[in-house]
Amino acid sequence: MMKPGLAKGTRDFSAEEIQRRRLIIQTLQNNFENFGFQPLETPSFENLSTLTGKYGEEGDRLIFKILNSGDFAAKTNDEFWNRKDSQKLTKEISEKALRYDLTVPFARYVAMNHGQLNFPFKRYQIQPVWRADRPQKGRYREFLQCDADVVGSTSLWQEVELVQLYLKSFQDLKVPVQININNRKILTGLAEYANIPEQIIDFTVALDKLDKIGKDGVIKELLSKDIAEEAIEKLSFLFENKSQIEVLELLKIYFADVEIGKKGVEELEFVLENCKKLGIENELVFDITLARGLDYYTGAILEVKAHNVQMGSVGGGGRYDNLTEVFGVKNVPGIGISFGLDRIYLVMEELNLFPKDSVQKLQYLFANYGEKEAFESLKIIQNLREKNISAELYPDAEKMKKFFNYSEKRGVENLVFLGEEEIAAGNITIKNQLNGEQKTISQNEFLAQF
Repeated sequence: MMKPGLAKGTRDFSAEEIQRRRLIIQTLQNNFENFGFQPLETPSFENLSTLTGKYGEEGDRLIFKILNSGDFAAKTNDEFWNRKDSQKLTKEISEKALRYDLTVPFARYVAMNHGQLNFPFKRYQIQPVWRADRPQKGRYREFLQCDADVVGSTSLWQEVELVQLYLKSFQDLKVPVQININNRKILTGLAEYANIPEQIIDFTVALDKLDKIGKDGVIKELLSKDIAEEAIEKLSFLFENKSQIEVLELLKIYFADVEIGKKGVEELEFVLENCKKLGIENELVFDITLARGLDYYTGAILEVKAHNVQMGSVGGGGRYDNLTEVFGVKNVPGIGISFGLDRIYLVMEELNLFPKDSVQKLQYLFANYGEKEAFESLKIIQNLREKNISAELYPDAEKMKKFFNYSEKRGVENLVFLGEEEIAAGNITIKNQLNGEQKTISQNEFLAQF
């Protein structure tokens, strides 16, 4: 007999884990709606053509493809099959794929429905996504994403509001965080300033590792990518320990003749200054090395990290003004953020931020003395449930030892005994498991208290 096991990168969730996840989800959902976002759900799988080419070469490799139904192998090109040309074969045997994120399906939705949508359109989405990634702590192949996006406006007030949304949500969860911010236009401007516009990806990928491999490691990687020493020298100020104000002032000097870089600095300062006026200062930090998602971000880039824990980002996002163009719809600017539920869960667990009793306990468990008593118990249980009180009948009329063992493992608050004597007198006996108190009262009195 085959031993059961989980697919790599997936998990089962216990009752306690589900309750804790719901606490996070409900907190985020309440804030999404309080900030004016509307709920949206999209299918778990999309046409493969919808997803490919949107995440870069590495992202495309991590998309879970779905085999076509029927005898898909019989319809393939023999030459591709014999050559084991996986790229060509994929197009012939797979037309669908599990969604990789929520942003591209959202862009597809906007492109299909833009004539009916009221812009700016604000939506939130909480659904699972799938990635064929290497599983590790805080990273799984199936996980829940919690996104909030606004499309149809280029206003930088959206950036300010999303920073507020991040902070309000993490404050409600009692998770101390820092939000790092950068701007794609600044990174593009740096590449132009150093005369390496064609090597912007190599440059930003190396720069993004500065906190991990240090100045020497970044320079070594840049040289390995054939980036000229002259360019590295022009960018050397990025590797020095300067404050965000000092870096911004240098950028203004270096971008005197770099329009896109100058525009990026203006956008960044608008967000930083207005957030400061709103009392958001220490939590929002300009990080010139932040370079996530360059394949579709066009402006602000955001990343959230939790304090006091060794964990990657617990949220991130940015502006993607050109995303719907790949679906034939132009001039629909957008910006969005995502909350990493699984990492937030791990952070809250490590910092002991979950309530001690995360699992909702059963309030009343009725003993089973036989058919007549069970029926009378169910009548009362039905009344309790109508009052939104959790109650349950122990299903088997067996030895009381099993009943007590079951109640102890379930953590039941109150045990209820409804035997022949209680039924005849119209009473009910309740034992409180927390303080050990036991009392017999009339059934009417018992039900009247709720």
